[in-house]
This record gives sequence, structure tokens and C-alpha cells, in this order.
Amino acid sequence: MILAHLITATHAPAASLAMFFQDNGGQVSFSLTGLWNNMSWIPKTIVIILFIMSIWSLAVMIDRALYFSAARKQSREFAPKVAGALKEGRLDEAIKVADRSKKSHLAEVVTAGLTEFRSFGSGGAITEEQIESSKRALERSEAIVHAKLKKGLGGLATIGSTAPFIGLLGTVIGILNAFQSIAASKTSGIGQVAGGISEALVTTAFGLLVAIPAVMCFNYFTNKVEAFDVEMDNSSSELIDYFIKQSHR
Repeated sequence: MILAHLITATHAPAASLAMFFQDNGGQVSFSLTGLWNNMSWIPKTIVIILFIMSIWSLAVMIDRALYFSAARKQSREFAPKVAGALKEGRLDEAIKVADRSKKSHLAEVVTAGLTEFRSFGSGGAITEEQIESSKRALERSEAIVHAKLKKGLGGLATIGSTAPFIGLLGTVIGILNAFQSIAASKTSGIGQVAGGISEALVTTAFGLLVAIPAVMCFNYFTNKVEAFDVEMDNSSSELIDYFIKQSHR
């Protein structure tokens, strides 16, 4: 009798564990299709929103990467050419060189300053008013180019900061669904709560997957914009110095 009691006690936990992992004879699929089909409409809506945010952030990343690459390449070609033209006093040639570099941030700023400077006429002495007017044109152009460089970065920052919270909302809803399944079920099988838990895990992971690249790229592109701002400030300062030197000749 004692031996039979021990055998029964030994097999009881194993039987209980087997019953716990039963899902009334069903199986829960953890493939992408299975997880999607297992979701309720609210987590599905959240996943769709996160997917749209990921596409938007990817488009901004590609657009900014191409734009910054072209700006860097054209500016490197533009700087020595326009410097040589200004040293020889060929103002019109310098403007033509700048006009050919449409995507260069430096060319756009320098063109504004040179065009304003030339608008006063090439004859006669260079006045202080002419230099100040060119300086204001450079400042206006810098502000415009800065806004162009930052295009889309605000949306990238918003996606990076909100995507984890949107995913967390899906997590909360998934956990609520899991508890509702536990309350409504008469069995203790883990399959009853697997659907809700999978919703929670998928939306959380997707939210982080969208947010992490967005934050990293936002910081990278912001640093690039700051470097371009320094280059534009230096170019504007050098151009003003050139005008001042020309006025003393």
C-alpha cells in the first residue's frame, strides 16, 4: 500500500504538468501567419500602424542618406572651383559654378550671397551697405538650406519616440485578452492564454524594431546637419571676408 501510494504521488505532478500544457487537444501556431490570425482586431490595427510607421521611417532614411551623400559630393567639387574663380575676380563664373551644383548646401548659400552682391552692380566702389545686404542674403539662405536638410527628421524623431509606446499598448491589450481567456476557460491549459501572450510579444517586438533604427538614424542625420551648418557658416564668413577685402582695394 505504501509503495502504491508513493508511485501515485510521483506520477501526479507529471500528470498535472501534462494537463497544464494541453489546449483542449488544439495547437497554437507561432508562425507569422498563425500569430496574425490569432490576434484580435485592436492588436492587428496597432501592427498595421507600426508597419506604416516603419515604411515612413525607412523612406525618410533613404531620402536623407541620398540627399546628404549628394550634398557632400557636390560640395567637395564646388568649393575649390568657386574659390579659384573668386581669386581671379570672376564673379559671374563663380555664380555659374554654384548654379551647376544644385544639391550642394554650400553652393546654394554662396549663390545667394554672390547674387545679392552682384545686384548692386560691378562698377564703382564696394559700399558697406552692399556687404551688409550680402550678409543678410547669406543668413536667409542658410536658414532655408537648414530647413531643407532637416526635412523629415522631425517625423523620424516622432516615430522613434512613440513606436515603443504604441507597441506597449498592444502588449497591454494582449495581456488583457490572456486574462480574459483564463477567466472564461474551464481548463488550465497554457493554450488558453498563448494567443494573448503572443499578441503582447509581437506588438512589443515590432514597436522596438521600428523605434531603434529610427532613433539611431535620427541622431546620425542630426549630427550630419550640424556639420553642414558649420560648413555653411564658415563659407558665409569667408565670403564676407572676401567682400571686405575687395572693398579695400
